[in-house]
Amino acid sequence: MIGPLLPLVLVVVLALPVVLSPISRRANLLVSRLAVPIFGDYVGRSPRRSWQLERLRATHVGTTHRVFASRTLLISGLAGVCGAILGVYVATWLVDLFSISRDSILSVVPPALSFLAGLTRLQDLTLLGLFVLFLFFGATVGTALALGTYWTRWAYLDQLANARASEIEATLPRTIAFIYALSRSGMPFPKVLDTLARNEDIYGEAAREVGVAVRDMDTFSTDILTAVERTAERTPSEGLSEFADNLASVLGSGRNLSSFLRDQYERYQEEAEAQQEQYLELVSTLAEVYVTVLVAGPLFFITVLVVIGLVIEDTIAIVRFVGYIGVPLASTGFVVYIDSLTQHETALTDVSRDVGDVLDTPDDGAAARSDGGVDVGGYASDDTWRRNAERLAAYDRLRALRSWANEPLRSVLEHPWISFVVTVPLGAAWVLYRAVPIPLGPSALQTLDLPVIEATIFVMAVFAVLHEVHKRRVRSIERSVPDFLSRLASVNEAGMSVVESLQRVADTDLGGLEAEVERTRRDVRWGADVSAAFRRFATRTRVRMVAQAVTLITNAMSASGDVAPVLRIAADEAQETRRLRRERQQEMLTYILVIYISVFVFLGIIAALTVAFIPAVQEAGGVGAAPANAPGTGVTSAFTGTDVNTSAYELLFFHISAVQAVCSGLIAGQLAEGGVADGVKHAAGLLVLTYLAFAFVLL
Repeated sequence: MIGPLLPLVLVVVLALPVVLSPISRRANLLVSRLAVPIFGDYVGRSPRRSWQLERLRATHVGTTHRVFASRTLLISGLAGVCGAILGVYVATWLVDLFSISRDSILSVVPPALSFLAGLTRLQDLTLLGLFVLFLFFGATVGTALALGTYWTRWAYLDQLANARASEIEATLPRTIAFIYALSRSGMPFPKVLDTLARNEDIYGEAAREVGVAVRDMDTFSTDILTAVERTAERTPSEGLSEFADNLASVLGSGRNLSSFLRDQYERYQEEAEAQQEQYLELVSTLAEVYVTVLVAGPLFFITVLVVIGLVIEDTIAIVRFVGYIGVPLASTGFVVYIDSLTQHETALTDVSRDVGDVLDTPDDGAAARSDGGVDVGGYASDDTWRRNAERLAAYDRLRALRSWANEPLRSVLEHPWISFVVTVPLGAAWVLYRAVPIPLGPSALQTLDLPVIEATIFVMAVFAVLHEVHKRRVRSIERSVPDFLSRLASVNEAGMSVVESLQRVADTDLGGLEAEVERTRRDVRWGADVSAAFRRFATRTRVRMVAQAVTLITNAMSASGDVAPVLRIAADEAQETRRLRRERQQEMLTYILVIYISVFVFLGIIAALTVAFIPAVQEAGGVGAAPANAPGTGVTSAFTGTDVNTSAYELLFFHISAVQAVCSGLIAGQLAEGGVADGVKHAAGLLVLTYLAFAFVLL
């Protein structure tokens, strides 16, 4: 009994280190230590090395080409061995499958598949024939799995590079505005790049890309011109590559850097508007595609199947497949596709750690980032560094838990998904309360549907309310940021210091920022450093736009007392961001309306089928509807004389409408506001409408 399973045990043993390597340091180290000695020399001479190095640099994988390429070959080889073993099992299964007689196969398969009867000769193969069969399947499956694994590993790098390119392109206008603003403050340009690199958590992948150039300058004493040129060659973003090329030409020719940055800043502001127009056109197309393919298409298909099922032949199994599997899977794929095409940004990011950690970093830039291999004193300390990093990570996790425990309401508002910890158990309890005792068999579906939908509405509604409250708070703060920065710049231009400007501006009406600005003014009055007060201001608000403004202000103050130009640029940038977002929201209302109308039409046609068509067929058949848990009985078709379960169709209509309502709501949020979380409120509203329509009108 154990003997046939030994090859499978070998497959598990071979695959286990690879499977555990993403989560286990020891397993990851074991794979690397096996791969490098075996394949290290070969990958170093590989003709594809230059292309592979380019991909690795573009993705910032965090490992060398020798290690990654060697691991890829080792993992592919192990996949090939495992595939070969599994191929033998496949061959054994085929031999066992066709160990029946030829006549038996011919009696059950259609004439078009009669060729399958020839496979019964597998049972008559000699030992040599069986060996050849097993060898063929083993070699085929093993080779396919090995080549597929090898291709997947390198294709994954392409996906990472494309994702990084999209993120860089999305943050590039803000990044250039940051560089331009700090350069106006009088800060040396290398220092500007260093400051940007230290604010990676705020400015994303663009800052990370610049951070590599800063590391080259600090660690390897690379001159700024060479570092910028390497950035242009390395980055996967065409926009950043073009900017870096132009910047390198300016630095090399000695042209006016401030004028160049101003031109680039204005250019990218215009491009941001053009990109939004392209985005809106794309969203318009996607909304039309969704309504046509995933609303009208399933509706037409279901209607045809229902007509066929009630008049000619029962098709409820196909309708169930479309409603329970087809529509959810297609909608999920559509959401993933939209997310891969659209570059959305959210202002709901918790940036408290961004502002607290990044802005507290010393400005002198003397402390180089450790690579984990050598400490400050030059002694090997990899293990010590790693243990300390693990302790700090554990402390950060505990700090988050303590924060949630100390301020539960604020934590839930800032992270609405925490509500699932409470609402999901309550929803499950409600289902049990409404449905107990739960019947066995097909009738359980009819018994559980209303409680499950009620619990789903409750869970989504709570999340939607919390999400919307937090979102409205963020939007209120963002509306006030441009005015706050503009007023601060105006007062500073009049000759007042930053502290005096803050004191003066705090007395004005600042909308959502008024309370926080007043707290910042009190901090300064009580002796706090103005930079520290601004950092606490950003930490309290936890809004990305505020964090970006604070980063600019604090770094400009360290470079010069004249921060008015920086404040003016920050105000213009915030105002432009607000304008583009407002225009986008106005345009998106049309697409939300289109999706809502499509759902209403869907419900209308379903209602017509339920209220008019099914009763007409029942009347024509002369038999009343059967219970939904009695398949094969119901109305007798007037055309074929077969029994059709009309009640099961009606129940299925309810479930399909509920699924369509949830999917349409989530996609509406994805299209209109850039995230599935924004669609929960739409999904909850449409689900309530569907529930009421079927509970009080149709059923």
